[in-house]
Amino acid sequence: MSRVLVTGGAGFIGSYLVEALINLGYEVVVLDNFSSGSLDNLSRVLNCELLKIVKGDIRDIEAVSKSLKECKVVFHFAANPEVRLGVPKEHYEHNLKGTFTILEEMRKKDVRDIVFASSSTVYGDAEVLPTPEDYAPLKPISVYGASKLGCEALISSYAYTYGFRGVALRYANVVGPRSRRGVIYDFIKKLRVNPRELEILGDGTQTKSYIWIDDAIEATLVAWKNMKKGFDAFNVGSVDAISVKEIADIVVEVLGLQNVKYRFTGGVEGRGWPGDVKYMHLDISKIQRLGWTPRYTSREAVRMTAEKLASFL
Repeated sequence: MSRVLVTGGAGFIGSYLVEALINLGYEVVVLDNFSSGSLDNLSRVLNCELLKIVKGDIRDIEAVSKSLKECKVVFHFAANPEVRLGVPKEHYEHNLKGTFTILEEMRKKDVRDIVFASSSTVYGDAEVLPTPEDYAPLKPISVYGASKLGCEALISSYAYTYGFRGVALRYANVVGPRSRRGVIYDFIKKLRVNPRELEILGDGTQTKSYIWIDDAIEATLVAWKNMKKGFDAFNVGSVDAISVKEIADIVVEVLGLQNVKYRFTGGVEGRGWPGDVKYMHLDISKIQRLGWTPRYTSREAVRMTAEKLASFL
């Protein structure tokens, strides 16, 4: 039976990945500092003998070394997840420095496979939509996106210098019941406070892809199972995209509200905040050629998430 390490395994995406791996029969070590993750996210498998939890930081050499013991592969999902408000130093420390620490300990312990949770933000304001993996030049417009691209570069360098196999998943907006940030969550929270008016950051025309969490996890496992020597990247998204205003309409409908006034902030050039990519739609044909395709559209994923979150928010 193989043992794997999931960094950030108590987080939103990481916790679903942990469940999937345990269901496949793997021993799973979770390394998480619980700054944004929660044991509640792991409640379904918390008492499973296949799960081991290490509370620690990915920048801590000792914690990483301990977690890597007898592991065959690393699923690196720990990061500073806040795209909008993250301080540059935080992105450097948690994303770049943390990834370097993991790669160095992997090198020392002869662990050679790493699956990395990257982001669509590495593309910046792409001029080609849907955007393929070989789009260039990659020009992130946020420090978060830059840090993710930097992590990809580090992994690629270790792959070709030290014989690693690395794969990066460039996720669109992943949504689901455990998500505690993002536009759907924010809209529901705001409407619970004031059901008559909804503040919408930007001009509402921002249009992006959203992917249901189960689809994202299935894509992750497919990419892992098809890893080859060297480094590769895969877009993971849906076949369509949806505007922020359309998301607002869905959330209002799910909450059973009527006559809600939308108040747009205008933002920066219509964006929600500086560094916000206004239009994002990924070309997913590369990973589809491996046999995976999303079961749900962006609209379906948004609606299902709104329904789940509305039940307890």
